[in-house]
Amino acid sequence: MQTQVMFYILSDDKQNADTSSAFYHACLQASHFYRQNQRVFIYTQDQTQAEQVDELLWAFDSDSFVPHNLVGEGPKQGAAVEISNKAPQGRRPVLINLTSTVPEFANQFQFVVDFVPSDETLKQQARERFKTYRQWGFQVDNQPVEPKQTI
Repeated sequence: MQTQVMFYILSDDKQNADTSSAFYHACLQASHFYRQNQRVFIYTQDQTQAEQVDELLWAFDSDSFVPHNLVGEGPKQGAAVEISNKAPQGRRPVLINLTSTVPEFANQFQFVVDFVPSDETLKQQARERFKTYRQWGFQVDNQPVEPKQTI
């Protein structure tokens, strides 16, 4: 089965830093896939980012909680959404990539979510990831997102 990749193009919203916008949209996607009964792995650049995403998910949707945890915490099989800056241990269908590179384990997933920030340097890194995903034979697409709402 061919891995599908969706790049979400973040709006040029100067009031929100690219990182916080990507984190917000990562939480939005995690919530969406959780409601589709899909298990999600959110891959972050470092432990600090993992903790920031974890905190954001706690307050993300007051109407509906998304079960999540940092890898190594929570239930033995992990929650529906796991967050880490290390490679995943178990199999999950959905990867949300918040790093500047293509994870070497991306081919283990059926669906990869990635982001194109508005910052030019970050945008160029996203172009490189786009090319790498294509070279790996993944089906790659993109779509713009709406500016984030305040939580």
